[in-house]
Formats: sequence, structure tokens, C-alpha cells
Amino acid sequence: MDQMTSDALVHDPDGGLPRLLEIMRRLRDPDTGCPWDIEQDFGTIAPYTIEEAYEVADAIERADWADLEGELGDLLLQTVYHTQMGEEAGHFSFASVTKAIADKMVARHPHVFGDESRDKSAEQQTRDWEKIKAKERAARAEKGVLDGVALGLPALMRAVKLQKRAARVGFDWPSTDEVIDKLVEEARELTEARESLTQSEVEEEFGDLLFVVANLGRHLNVDPEVALRAANAKFTRRFQAIEAALARDGKTPQQSNLEEMDGHWNAAKAAEKRGEKYPT
Repeated sequence: MDQMTSDALVHDPDGGLPRLLEIMRRLRDPDTGCPWDIEQDFGTIAPYTIEEAYEVADAIERADWADLEGELGDLLLQTVYHTQMGEEAGHFSFASVTKAIADKMVARHPHVFGDESRDKSAEQQTRDWEKIKAKERAARAEKGVLDGVALGLPALMRAVKLQKRAARVGFDWPSTDEVIDKLVEEARELTEARESLTQSEVEEEFGDLLFVVANLGRHLNVDPEVALRAANAKFTRRFQAIEAALARDGKTPQQSNLEEMDGHWNAAKAAEKRGEKYPT
């Protein structure tokens, strides 16, 4: 593409995806691009990709659809960024990436795009999906049950995926009761031994406890990442209510004490349950 055509596309508000791809190509141009963008590689951009995915999830949780539009654009930019670097290195291109995902979706939905019946329960479709994915892993020479579970996933999410993989071959507690028993056991071990353990041993025991918590969530059909985000939001909401209540009295948290703040916390909690705002 010559410079004039490129400039016209870059400044065309209706240029769509080709415009975005050309903008990224121009940003990465070794002679005329942005110095910061030129210096980046897959490793340095990956954290931004993860961050943008979480910002998408945050906008959805807040039901902020205007913000979601922008966050989805930011996430799309991450794909464009990685594919531009992939094309420069000769690994893949945006076209090959989109072809691969389109082929995968067609192959994984034979009941929509093939000749299989759509007359299946959601549970049966999930089992069929897993069978197709297992064939794909076999084709990639992934022989171990846990092969292919991405190392870069958030720890709680990866724990659940590892547990699900193991459960497929029967390595799983038969009921929630056993998981709860294990949770109590791990908590007791950590509590009783915390004074005699080294810091690394405490960290290991705490990790075991979190792993069992993730397993309990799986048995309860609760996504631990989603549940923890909700708990974070609740904590933030109630602590902000404490700050507001103190501010009404001309005070800050630093000028308060645990007893007073705990009283406001309980009042905010009670108000939430009544569907009211605290302080009123």
C-alpha cells in the first residue's frame, strides 16, 4: 500500500477493521513508527492483554455498556497488536488467526454447521464439545491429562481448569462433603503450624488451602473468580459507606478506630439487606 492510500485509510472514520490493521502496521514501522510500539514484543504486551480482558469483565459487571464498547475496542487492539508482531516474525497473520478460529468454531459446532442434530441437552452438547477438544489436543500431541492448561491464566481460574481435567478421568472427590472436610483439614493445619513453619512453608500451606477453596467452588458450580470479584465489589461498597458515614461526622478512617468502623460496616450491611443506602 502506497503512502497516500495508507494515509487515506488511517484517517477514514469508516475504514473499519482494515483501518485498525493499517494503523497498527504504521505504528510498528521500524522507520516511521512510534518508538515505544516498535520496542514491544509478545512478552511486554501480554500483561496489557490480560488487563484489557479484565477491564471488559469489569464493564460488564457494572452494566456500563458505553464503557464496554471502548473496552472491547481496547481488547481488539491487543489481538491486532499480537497478530502484527506475528506477521513481522513470519509466525502468523491476522488473516490466518481469523481463519483458525472460524475453522475451530465450525468444527466444534457440527450440530449447527454440520449434519448433527441440534436436539440435544446442554449437558450432552458440553460432553460432545469436550470430546472434540480432546481430539484437538491429541492432534497437537498433548498426551498428559493436564497438558495445554495455560500457565498464564489467573491462579484460581487455572486451579479450576486443572481440577476439571483431572475429574474427567475420575480423579475427584465424589461429593462436596469430602471437599469441605479437606478444606477444614487444610485450614487447621495452617492455623496449628503457622508458628513453627518457615515463610515458604506457610505460603505452600496457604496455596493448598486456596486450591481446595477453588475445588469447593467447582463442586458448588461457583466460579471462584466471579465470586471473588463480587466479594471485592461488596467490600469496596461497604468500606466506602464507612468513609461516607465518618465524613458526615467530619472524620476520616485515620481519625476513627476499629470498633467505630465495624459498627458502620454492620449498619451498611444491614441497610443493604433492606435494600437501602447507608448512610441515609
